[in-house]
Amino acid sequence: MGELGPNLVLIGLRGSGKSTLGARVAERLGCDFVDLDHVTARVLGCDGAGEAIAQHGMDAFRGAERTALDSELGQLGRVIALGGGTPTADGCAELLREGQSSDQCRVVYLRGGVETLRERLALGKNTDRPSLTGGDVVDEVQEVFEARDPLYREIAGSVLHIDGVELESCVVALCSLALSSH
Repeated sequence: MGELGPNLVLIGLRGSGKSTLGARVAERLGCDFVDLDHVTARVLGCDGAGEAIAQHGMDAFRGAERTALDSELGQLGRVIALGGGTPTADGCAELLREGQSSDQCRVVYLRGGVETLRERLALGKNTDRPSLTGGDVVDEVQEVFEARDPLYREIAGSVLHIDGVELESCVVALCSLALSSH
């Protein structure tokens, strides 16, 4: 659509609400929503991220993720929800930094505390969320948070703290960030 200008890119751990919030923000702003996990899975000829990782392995998935991100950042005016690990894939952090520098995108980190993320994951269907540490998806949150939080904070132009914040308040805040100038 393009009316939005730079893409609004949402990063964060599993359970932070990237896909849920992204879809609602895109609907509110009248622009397209892209779930990068779905795009990446399609690049690999699969129906979902879990299937793509199971069939092709994590390295191939991360490579496809970089290709998908590069392609999606080339189109403006959309809300893009990244997979939780996208910023960790080779070259993706650089693409996001370059995208912000060139005004292709605004990166927002949806930052939830470990307990909030555990609660959300415990309530959800985690069938398409393979373990990252070999343990339970809910139990690994602390370890994954500690590993990724510094990178996410370094990449993001803005951080939206989601602990105890109602969905609608997050949508309003993200719409405001999307429409504001750098």
